[in-house]
Amino acid sequence: MIRFILSDLRRLWAGSLVVVLLVALATALGVCVVLQERALRLGSARAADKFDLVIGAGGSETQLVLSSVFLQPSPLPLMPGEVLGKLAADPRVDWAAPIGFGDSFSGYPIIGTTTTLTQNLSGGLAEGKIFAREGEAVIGAAVKLSLGGEIKPMHGSLEEGGETHTELVYHIAGRLRPTGTAWDRAILVPIQAVWHIHGMEAEEHEEDSGHEHEAASGTDSVEHGHEHEKAGADHDGHGHHGKADPDAALDETLTAGAPGLPAILVKPKTIADAYKLRQEYRSGNTVAVFPGEVLTNLYATLGDAKQILVAVASGAQALVAASLVLVTVIHIGQRRRQIGALRAFGAPRGAIFGIVWMEFFFLVAVGIALGFALGYAAALILSGMFSQTSGVAMPVVFTREDVGLAAVLLAFAAILAALPAVLAYRQSPAQALRA
Repeated sequence: MIRFILSDLRRLWAGSLVVVLLVALATALGVCVVLQERALRLGSARAADKFDLVIGAGGSETQLVLSSVFLQPSPLPLMPGEVLGKLAADPRVDWAAPIGFGDSFSGYPIIGTTTTLTQNLSGGLAEGKIFAREGEAVIGAAVKLSLGGEIKPMHGSLEEGGETHTELVYHIAGRLRPTGTAWDRAILVPIQAVWHIHGMEAEEHEEDSGHEHEAASGTDSVEHGHEHEKAGADHDGHGHHGKADPDAALDETLTAGAPGLPAILVKPKTIADAYKLRQEYRSGNTVAVFPGEVLTNLYATLGDAKQILVAVASGAQALVAASLVLVTVIHIGQRRRQIGALRAFGAPRGAIFGIVWMEFFFLVAVGIALGFALGYAAALILSGMFSQTSGVAMPVVFTREDVGLAAVLLAFAAILAALPAVLAYRQSPAQALRA
């Protein structure tokens, strides 16, 4: 029987190839959707695990996480600089690091921060040293620059008509180890250098002054007023520029009078401390979030999109199944004389049923296997493209859920293969030979 089936498939190789490709493409679409959605979930979750608590000014929690954890450019409202000093002195805090954005170089975001975050972000350096002067920088593992190279910061991006700063040129002092996060594509520089080149000087806050320092995240404007306004609102885009000394030593103790900050990354000492800090800084002019909780809300939206894509893939698979039924019915009609001859030579109906069923099931099973391989390859390509642009590692992996999907598809193939087999089984030899 096996020899007969293989011989039949070789004789009808063109039609068999069409059946396999149809099944493979329909299966690959569904598999790619499932794997890519899972890769996005795993990659973003692992990236968020690097940061326990993020504190920013009141506003969108989602945008705060996207900007501070995934480094998506967006103007954020600012919180008073004294929040950093309060956190640094809090016994419940292991470390707190400010971050400031707005500048870039060759498509890589430049992030102003302190040596604390640089030391704790990736567990050390792959090469070089941590910045010790205003004119030094540390690059992420995926930044395609060399140690000692020059970095000329640009306000904004080239596509947006950004303006290159002439106040300071950074020199690369070290490179971080890979983290699998967006920070692998970041350029880390001293935040005091960012303040200086934007004309944002640290200041002491006096009770009777009535003024608080304000600066826009992602702009060069500096204003003074009675309140901190949202960054980027009612500014001229390219405002005040300051002066910076590339050889100036770092002074990271000026936290009490720091200018306005868009975000602070906090590492609490214990889980209980994390919840207490979040509760404390969720009132007033600040908001504190666990990145994982924000991602959960995003996953809910992503889940809705996944359901739509899966529905589209299922519809495509249903159309393929219907077309396969039509093709096989026509195919059985064309093979009536062959089936009649087999019956005339004494082949029992069960053997005819088995030959037709095994032949069709084999083709569909090969198509399903090929579809899983194609879907996996497509997901790898898409994840690689997303990782290259975002810096977030997106692992493409199969799970037990995929084994269940394969089992369901094979069961459906077994049922689908029974239809032409039943048609062949019911044909009488006399009618088949007269056809």
